[in-house]
Amino acid sequence: MNFYIPKSKSEIIQHLHDPLFKNSFFIILTSISGAGFGLIFWMLAAKLYPVEDVGIATALISSMGLLILISRFGLDFSIIRFFPIKDKNKIFGTSVIITTFPAILFGTVFIIGIDIFSPKLYLLNSPLNFTLFIVFLVSNSLISITSTSFIAIRKARFQLLQNIVIGSRILLIIPFITLGAIGIFSAIGISFILALLIAFILLLQCGIKPEFMIDKDFLNEAFHFSVGNYLVGLFMVAPNMIIPIMVLNELGAEQAAYYFIVFAIISILFMIPNALSTSLFVEGSHGEALKKTAIKSMLAIFVVMTPTTIILFSLANRILELIGTGYADGGTELLKIMIISSFFVGVNYVYYAIKRVQMDIKGIVIINSIVFSLLIGLSYIFIIRFGLIGVGYAWVLSYGVGVLVIIGYCMKRLLNID
Repeated sequence: MNFYIPKSKSEIIQHLHDPLFKNSFFIILTSISGAGFGLIFWMLAAKLYPVEDVGIATALISSMGLLILISRFGLDFSIIRFFPIKDKNKIFGTSVIITTFPAILFGTVFIIGIDIFSPKLYLLNSPLNFTLFIVFLVSNSLISITSTSFIAIRKARFQLLQNIVIGSRILLIIPFITLGAIGIFSAIGISFILALLIAFILLLQCGIKPEFMIDKDFLNEAFHFSVGNYLVGLFMVAPNMIIPIMVLNELGAEQAAYYFIVFAIISILFMIPNALSTSLFVEGSHGEALKKTAIKSMLAIFVVMTPTTIILFSLANRILELIGTGYADGGTELLKIMIISSFFVGVNYVYYAIKRVQMDIKGIVIINSIVFSLLIGLSYIFIIRFGLIGVGYAWVLSYGVGVLVIIGYCMKRLLNID
């Protein structure tokens, strides 16, 4: 297959202004800044706080992320798919209402049942900590809606600005050092509140004036798409929140801290397929040629990821040593194994984006349910059998199976087999 390579300066500039690459560029920058700020934040936390406090803080953040995930109901994907063809103001307001109140409800139930869900997070039983958790939960929930909205209107640069404000948590972690795990959690929560204020100002500049009312027509049309993507999103992201809690409960706070730091680093790789597949979804929703855009996305993913994986693999030990000797001893092998899984993750992400544009959700729900079940089940089994490194084995096997299933689906379509 021959691919056209732009030669003149004007042609190169034209390709750089391609909405796919332009939006992807800012999404990747957002991910890089998020990963960078996150890495610096956790490096500071690891040096300033006892490892047990870091472990508990990571479980708190993972719990909050999981609660937000289950309160999305797939509306974040519907925002991207329907913003180009529906009333943005009504869609935004509807999405805020539908997701915020369940987040508060789920958060309250989680804290009331903390002795059942995660006994080691008993510190949330304090009225003050209870209030902080709910306030930060709501702020984070709203930020996820504004972030998706910026991407949907092809203003990913504003998502980047929002993320830079969230990076202010680096400055907040030092004043709260006497609060232990809650100090780490509070630094992140306050940065969410600051970012939310900036986000609403930017939304107004983009011409979005939220109408906080339920748009029944939008909900009726988006129902099946939202529900399907809700399941897909749940299966994709839930392990990121469940596994740290699993590690905490099975291996202790120290190992939970090691895993969280490793995952923060590996997120640098995962952001590449995530950004390009998200941009593919946006461009497809705006009517761009899907096949051409999908090919460009896959090529870009492998071109960027190949050198990145080589560099990260060779420097894995040194990167973790910058954080602490204990992190290098406990996480280097896990990091290397999870690097291998990144290519499998990339293939899955692009396939999901294509199917979302086609409004064909059933197939990716099936694939995601398989990957999710394998990842959670194998992680639990391998943690008991191999320790922390077992999580890495689970990632490779789970997403590897996902790729095989995708190949099976593609072959079935090519051969036109019922």
